[in-house]
Amino acid sequence: MSGGAGSAGAGAGRAVFLVNPAAANGSTGKRWPEIAHQAAAAGLEGDALISERRGQLGELAREAAGRGARLLVVVGGDGSVNEVANGLDGLDDPPVVALLPRGTGGDFVRSFGISGDVAKGVETALRGKEREIDLGRVTYRSWDGHEMSSVFANVASAGMSGAIAQRANDTSKALGAKASYLWATFAVFAGWSAVETRLQVDGETLAGRMFDVVVANGRYFGGGMKMCPEAEPDDGLFDVVSIGDVTKRDLVMTMPKIYRGTHLPHPRAEAFRGRVVTVETDEPVPVELDGEQPGTTPARFEVLPGALRLMVPA
Repeated sequence: MSGGAGSAGAGAGRAVFLVNPAAANGSTGKRWPEIAHQAAAAGLEGDALISERRGQLGELAREAAGRGARLLVVVGGDGSVNEVANGLDGLDDPPVVALLPRGTGGDFVRSFGISGDVAKGVETALRGKEREIDLGRVTYRSWDGHEMSSVFANVASAGMSGAIAQRANDTSKALGAKASYLWATFAVFAGWSAVETRLQVDGETLAGRMFDVVVANGRYFGGGMKMCPEAEPDDGLFDVVSIGDVTKRDLVMTMPKIYRGTHLPHPRAEAFRGRVVTVETDEPVPVELDGEQPGTTPARFEVLPGALRLMVPA
């Protein structure tokens, strides 16, 4: 289970690396010895805990925190950050999290300018500044019908984008994140119908047929789509975008604007800002959290202000 850039126990002042070997199409596991060597040469060393199954990074993060680790370095992508955030959820004094980004999409790190370059990532972990960012807590229905609760760090949604993320995750992403998500978007849209939806944001209500409701802490999702260009991950508020009953032509015309973040205002989209968001639908639609699909609507999203301590570039 453990191995990596150092052999001493991971106490205060030493990093614990949380490595997802499946990240970046499975190349992270192969590249980890080289990454560990580079990090150690630059002064960032410690034990490595390597996950062997989906969801395990959260358990490893919690164990490391319980043993007194003060800096956790996540080597993986958006899904890895999500697992670690869930593992640390509820701790009174959670360790600081730094990132050596190794995911395909890399949407979470885009909002903070955290580089995928190992040397720059190490520099941020060692000499960056600590920023307290919000998380979101989501209550939803699991696939087996039970009420569940999870946190997310970047972007959550209810509707078509959950199916898009699943379709993209099921491909090799060999074409890169943007092409994979773009292909998945049009493939899913072709067979998807808008669903009668009741959306409530801090008491403001909107009802109608919708393809999607995006609840954002960060600005980007889907491999670089700047869906919520004004989102601030530490303002105590979600940026929410509802996507109404759009046509295929709407989607084709608007997609380039979404990547630039210039798609709002749009006649079939509504933007909100708030602390608590509920989504109810006439038929269950997928709930997506940081690219993972743990269940379906009905869903309730609530901001957790300053819940994650993150190292960002100085």
